[in-house]
Amino acid sequence: MGTKYIKNNDKPVQKIRFGVQVAFALLCIWIGIEFSQFISFLESNGTNAFPGRPPGVEGFLPISALMSVVYFFQTGQIHDVHPAGFFIFLAIVGVSFVFGKSFCSWLCPIGFISEMVGDFGEKIWKKLFKRRIKLHRFLDYPLRAVKYLLLAFFAFAIYSMTETTLAIFLSDNYNISADIKMYYFFTDISRFSLIVIGVLFFLSVFIRNFWCRYLCPYGALLGLIGLVSPNKIKRNTISCIDCGLCAKACPSFIKVDKVKTVISDECTTCLNCVDVCPVADTLDVKNIFEEKRVSKKIIALGVALLFVSITGLGMITGHWHNKISKEEYQIIYKQLDAIGHPTNTAEINRLNKALEKERSNKSRNIN
Repeated sequence: MGTKYIKNNDKPVQKIRFGVQVAFALLCIWIGIEFSQFISFLESNGTNAFPGRPPGVEGFLPISALMSVVYFFQTGQIHDVHPAGFFIFLAIVGVSFVFGKSFCSWLCPIGFISEMVGDFGEKIWKKLFKRRIKLHRFLDYPLRAVKYLLLAFFAFAIYSMTETTLAIFLSDNYNISADIKMYYFFTDISRFSLIVIGVLFFLSVFIRNFWCRYLCPYGALLGLIGLVSPNKIKRNTISCIDCGLCAKACPSFIKVDKVKTVISDECTTCLNCVDVCPVADTLDVKNIFEEKRVSKKIIALGVALLFVSITGLGMITGHWHNKISKEEYQIIYKQLDAIGHPTNTAEINRLNKALEKERSNKSRNIN
């Protein structure tokens, strides 16, 4: 520790990351406000002015988006029910491939809330116990497997569907109204759901990032994709003074001070470890093929630009707004309570026939 070293004067990037998180959270809130206006239009039976439906809400339908991606690879077509969800999903995956599991720590609103709750909890436990709380590995490892089991379940269910079944499901009223049902799930939340959310919040105070670390299947997928990212956090073992600050700063409890290259499904490229390193050119993000240092500002700009570019591609190619008219939404809304998860093709066909019948009746009444 007495060895001379060059002090790291590189400015931390955490204020920039916080700004990006806040900006994306505000965007999500704005989308929520717009969607509530769309719901008000449906609740008024069309008497209120039609505000339009914000396509961004489809970012909260990851299962539907994954199904759309699978459908695209099967047919080469972008399904027109939730096209924005398709591009949002690709943007999230793209960001994670280039910069590791960075979506979770830079853009995800749930990750942002979880981080704020975790910071609050750590301040409490450090005052009380002088250390962070971490589950023992014999409990931590099995719990971390839960999110992968959930991911495997969804992946198997989707990939086992045929092209025809996927097309029927994606076009079904259940999928069309998924965002509306999600809205009412939170605005008219059941006591059981409220208890579950309360428990998750409480556990997140005690155990940092409880939902993200143990239960989020989206995070599991991005963690796997992040493993093959070409940009990794690398430690210079020669200049490293073994102070251990990087490991202490890591919110995912990765032992950064013990490895040359951080290869972990839990690394979110938050850059906390890089910021706290006291020695210049010792801990950096580098491209594994060129061994070239990637600036923290480039990562910040790259995450935001890559996400905006891919979602923007959906907008400029005309695959952002879906093809469902406000009249169709009104018809579906009236049937909302009767629309359930289609369990088989026969049920899907029955529901679609019922919709077609009502559409025909309405058309005759107009004429």
